[in-house]
Amino acid sequence: MSSESFLASARYGKDLVRVLRVVREGSWHHVVEYNVKVLLEGDIETSYTEADNAVVVTTDAMKNITYYLAKTSPHILSPERFALHLGTHMVSKYAHIHKSFVTIEKLRWSRIPVGADGQEAPHPHAFIRDGADKRVVDVEIDASAGKDKIIAKVTSGIADLLVLKSTGSAFSGYIRDEYTTLVEVDDRILSTSVDLTYTFAPFNIAAPTDAKKLEFSVPGQISPGSVWDGEEVAERARKATLDIFALDESASVQATLYNMAQRVIAENAGVQTVTYKLPNKHYIPVDMKYIGVDNTTPSQAEVFVPVSAPSGLISATISRK
Repeated sequence: MSSESFLASARYGKDLVRVLRVVREGSWHHVVEYNVKVLLEGDIETSYTEADNAVVVTTDAMKNITYYLAKTSPHILSPERFALHLGTHMVSKYAHIHKSFVTIEKLRWSRIPVGADGQEAPHPHAFIRDGADKRVVDVEIDASAGKDKIIAKVTSGIADLLVLKSTGSAFSGYIRDEYTTLVEVDDRILSTSVDLTYTFAPFNIAAPTDAKKLEFSVPGQISPGSVWDGEEVAERARKATLDIFALDESASVQATLYNMAQRVIAENAGVQTVTYKLPNKHYIPVDMKYIGVDNTTPSQAEVFVPVSAPSGLISATISRK
């Protein structure tokens, strides 16, 4: 076996940059809260192999650039467009950096409805965290072919969307052999924590022409109201997920997953692939036969024990033809 080695790949950056931005339009305010990760690739090998820090853009600088653009970028309210702006700036400003990878988690803040007598209206600057799910955006900016030939790849989605329905789900007809102990059921609790990602076709990004490389021209396909305006696609994908979960008479998690993904693709022309990861959240009926109570027959099961592990994990990717 050869004792020789080489640096096969290298990437580094800043993680968990927390940002809350308030955009004021008079008394009407918008807020976004992001967790941002920025990673860079390029001609940085000598920082690893020769302890040469002359090629290192500090992670502290990445953090400060993130805050500066959060203050100045007109695209801050869209995690997709802000990630593209941030990533494009990184590869444009530093000649030896050829790729950037920006991940943004957007936390939920919704306007608090106020009023009485059925006249509720969204408050202009008061918000509530109305869910634990997050929007997640991954952007890759590739300037390997030249700073004037920048290619962008975007993947968006939803994480930690916890859902449950108390009926409308069954599971039967599966392989039964000497290892199978699972009992077939025609009525059960179905619960999962949805992890959804969807991808768009790669597209070109115009290189900034200003001296500080801070300009960012929004490509037509990601402009507001376009075929994949990030905000509109995210809303439709979340609604499709919740609708299908609630309404589908589920024969299995696999079948429900496929129906969800088909609808996301059908409703969003710019989406190329959809991936769901759906872990089973198990709720086991408590056996109360020891006190003469039937709590295990599906129609009588009302008291359950949540079981966190082990759990099934169902995943699939559905692509547009």
